[in-house]
Amino acid sequence: MKTIVLTTAIILATVLGINNSTYAASANDGKTYITLTEISQISKIEVHGNVQLYLSDGQSDQVKVYNSYYKENALVQDQNGTLCITSYKAEKLVVWVTVNDLHSLSVYDNAEVKSFGKLSGIELDVNLYNHASAQLNLDAFHADITLNGDAKANISGNIIEGQLKYNEASFLNTSNLASVSVVRKENDDNVKNSIADFVSL
Repeated sequence: MKTIVLTTAIILATVLGINNSTYAASANDGKTYITLTEISQISKIEVHGNVQLYLSDGQSDQVKVYNSYYKENALVQDQNGTLCITSYKAEKLVVWVTVNDLHSLSVYDNAEVKSFGKLSGIELDVNLYNHASAQLNLDAFHADITLNGDAKANISGNIIEGQLKYNEASFLNTSNLASVSVVRKENDDNVKNSIADFVSL
């Protein structure tokens, strides 16, 4: 009888130990995220610093932060429909934002933005500053995209109408962008030859 009780106790201790180890590993494997549930109705996003932002369409707005950003002095906050994401740590702050009705996107410093799937909307205003970069697959009726400084952008998908602005130091690739009526404006006379034209529908 003592042998059965002792064996049962050892088995239970082993099972509980394995469960605790698995939980600890999943909590510390660097892939955990925090969902910010209090943020909603995002119409504008501003990104500053060393941030990797992923954007996707969805039925409702959602923000997931893939770092323990509270410990890293990063800032993710919502104010009157504007989502501000800021981090100047050496390690990139990774954030995934799902939006239902985005109208404006402003990206500064060394931040990077990538769309996950097609980013659709009626009207979208995208501004890139400093060394910011964007890789966006759009399905928009109207889109204005402006590159300032050494910003880089790779824009694909479909735009019915809009405006593309860039300067000599910036790089804009629209070789996979289909559009009906998009006006190109050069901020400087000498623009890099590597800028590709859009494809008219």
